[in-house]
Amino acid sequence: MNILLWVIVAVIAFAVIIVVYYYNRFTKLSNRIDNSLSQIDVQLKRRADLIPNLIESVKGYMKHEKAAIKAVTDARTVMMGAKDLPGKVKANNVLEGALKTIFALAENYPDLKANTNFLELQRELASTEDRVAYSRQFYNDSILEYENKRKTFPGNFFANTFGFKEKEYIKIAEAERKVVKVDFE
Repeated sequence: MNILLWVIVAVIAFAVIIVVYYYNRFTKLSNRIDNSLSQIDVQLKRRADLIPNLIESVKGYMKHEKAAIKAVTDARTVMMGAKDLPGKVKANNVLEGALKTIFALAENYPDLKANTNFLELQRELASTEDRVAYSRQFYNDSILEYENKRKTFPGNFFANTFGFKEKEYIKIAEAERKVVKVDFE
């Protein structure tokens, strides 16, 4: 009888350990996803904070390019106001397009291209873009690990039991998937 009691206690203890392990694992993965999304927000905020300085350094040179400057300013405002992930991604894509326009226009202004403030801001924005790209990759990698654990056995049993729901990947906008046409004529 004593051995049977020990076996029952061991089985119950093992079951509790497994339940605690899976609950903690899903909680950690979910927290990692939330953290990586916060890191994306930090980098987007950093970029948004650099934009007013960029606009000020550009204004004196690009007096005739008011539409491009306004597009960047408006896109920054929309991005700062975005509340959910799809809204942030969409606003970010618009802002990236507006910034590309500013940098393309800068090619027509040799004095601006040589301006140290402009060059430094351009480097800072490029660095921030790299950080945003890395943060997006880390976010999607975290989603992948979470979803793999959530959809495979026995993780799927525990995910359903504890209510861990599917998480959303950051997706590339359809416009960004198009092949870039290079024309040297």
